Amino acid sequence: MRRLFSVVAAVAAVVALGGTAGGAVADEPLLPHPGPDGLAWVPEGTGDGGFVSGGASSALPTVVTVACEGGGSVAVILAQLGAEVTAFDVECPVGSAGVGRRELAPGVVTSGSFAVGIDASSDAIRWSVSVAQPE
Repeated sequence: MRRLFSVVAAVAAVVALGGTAGGAVADEPLLPHPGPDGLAWVPEGTGDGGFVSGGASSALPTVVTVACEGGGSVAVILAQLGAEVTAFDVECPVGSAGVGRRELAPGVVTSGSFAVGIDASSDAIRWSVSVAQPE
């Protein structure tokens, strides 16, 4: 978990400086766009990465979905104000996508900004993330 907090901190620093984290965008993302309920969507990243976003509401449930492929696994963490809100692992098969999802009740994620970090077991793992708050 310590490495995940480091990944989240590094992603926050990159975003604050105007850069991006993750890999190049592919023609076909592993996850579709989350639609109007989406707070954030990263169509494709490779290796370690993540993002920082805002607009979360404590009044709505929060759904974090991660898909990955390439062999190995990814560890996922959603954090707010430097504290872990939720963490889970997703297996990343070769030749197909593994999908993991965490649904959080209203109030677990507080209103405001949040960070999602991805710690991949290999730099070759391809992943996609969406965070949504369905009404």
